Amino acid sequence: MTAARAPDMKSLFSEKQRRLLQSDSPTPLYFQLYQILKTSILDGTFEKGMRLPTEKELAGEFSISRITAKRSLDELAEEKLVQRQRGKGTHVIYQYKPKPVHAPLIGMLQEIESMAWNSRAIVLDCAKLQPSQHVRDELGLDPGETALYLERVRERDGLRFGYYVSWTVGVKKPRSAKIFEKTPRLSYFRDNGLEITHVKQTLSAVGAPEKAAAALGVEPGTPLLSLTRRSYKQIGKKEQVMDYLRVLYHPERFQYRMDLTVDD
Repeated sequence: MTAARAPDMKSLFSEKQRRLLQSDSPTPLYFQLYQILKTSILDGTFEKGMRLPTEKELAGEFSISRITAKRSLDELAEEKLVQRQRGKGTHVIYQYKPKPVHAPLIGMLQEIESMAWNSRAIVLDCAKLQPSQHVRDELGLDPGETALYLERVRERDGLRFGYYVSWTVGVKKPRSAKIFEKTPRLSYFRDNGLEITHVKQTLSAVGAPEKAAAALGVEPGTPLLSLTRRSYKQIGKKEQVMDYLRVLYHPERFQYRMDLTVDD
């Protein structure tokens, strides 16, 4: 393998980011570092052939023990993202290649419902309201038209991990919002004649807005994982967005996993 210089961590992560590792977090320190390094490998920041910092260098940069740094690198090696060789260091062997992914819709919806059944929902608001211009454009509504607005948080083992805001057309407001405390929205949709035929999801990272921060019990500006989901229904030859959902997840209390196949 061609020798390569280790990346300058100070040029890749700000001082604040290097202090992200929290010893009082329920997530082990090695796993926190592993996630930071893995993200940089998967998104191409650490390119194939690049030598990663040594255990000693990582320990110094992130104020952790060498044992913790070693376990993080070992985890990356087990996932075949890096290769570790005594005397030569740790090199990235993952080749970043942006490719479209295809997720079977049935499997995706089953996973979404499974998460709903295995956590507790707390309904903060449920009403038929006029959406903002942005949401009206997404749902194809005219000014004055309404959609079902639902605001919730989800928790597991007493920890609030997700803040959910959704707008839906094609379904009636339930007699009691409590139905959404025990019944997944997708189940409610099907029971009321709304069949989803296509889903698009977008993942990003944001700082917690005040309303979401209050709902999740974190400080405003706390880094959160943002997921925007557009659910479509086939109407004739066209697809129509029927449900527009935005979720803000607490990254230390939630992991989002999906089985995906790559299109050639």
